[in-house]
Amino acid sequence: MTLQPASRALVDETVTLLEQAILTGKLGPGEKLSEQALSSQFGISRGPLREAIRTLEGRRLVERTPFSGARVVDLSVDDIEQLLFTREALEGMACRQAAENMTLHETRRLRASLAELEKRFREEGPGGVFRDGTADNDLHVQIAQGSRNRWLSNIICRELYPLLRICRLQTTMTVTARAKDRAKAVHREHDAIIAAIEQRDPDAAERLMRAHLAASRAGLMAQLRQGRPRPRAVKLSSEA
Repeated sequence: MTLQPASRALVDETVTLLEQAILTGKLGPGEKLSEQALSSQFGISRGPLREAIRTLEGRRLVERTPFSGARVVDLSVDDIEQLLFTREALEGMACRQAAENMTLHETRRLRASLAELEKRFREEGPGGVFRDGTADNDLHVQIAQGSRNRWLSNIICRELYPLLRICRLQTTMTVTARAKDRAKAVHREHDAIIAAIEQRDPDAAERLMRAHLAASRAGLMAQLRQGRPRPRAVKLSSEA
């Protein structure tokens, strides 16, 4: 069934609202999606809401189980590790192609993002480096898009990154000396990656990106396996 433009726009808006609620932790991992509560919260009928939920099922942010209904995806530690290995492979290839295809203007934007990342570290500490929505994310998106491979870029940016944001929700970033050291290492690793792209060295670019993501994976998995409790979800209500 083809939706009318107005109906499609309402569904798309609902998808955005639901996705943001999931990615910010307002709807926590494993939380059941109540059609009654959500339709009241968003001020929409259940038809567009159901269509939006089906869209997020396709993006794997929502999963449906028999006799239980739709819930926010609840990633296991093994799921997260597999996603991080997948990221390492895909972004390594994207970085290789970025070294072959990025323009001078685009590499200058990478340098500007790196400078912004360093500024945030000075002003906000490790939290400013690792928080979602910072220049770190922007830098990786730029490299994926700079690969000129739309298949890689779509998979990485539209499918993989939202799931990785959920991974972040399942950990807490404690400001320790180790976290500060990792943030400093991230800057050095990004600098080396950008230099390889600037030098049109695809072999080095792929190797350095893979090494960077492997180090990040090791830190995140160590944090998860320590069994720290997840942050509590902020419940949606009609008064929010």
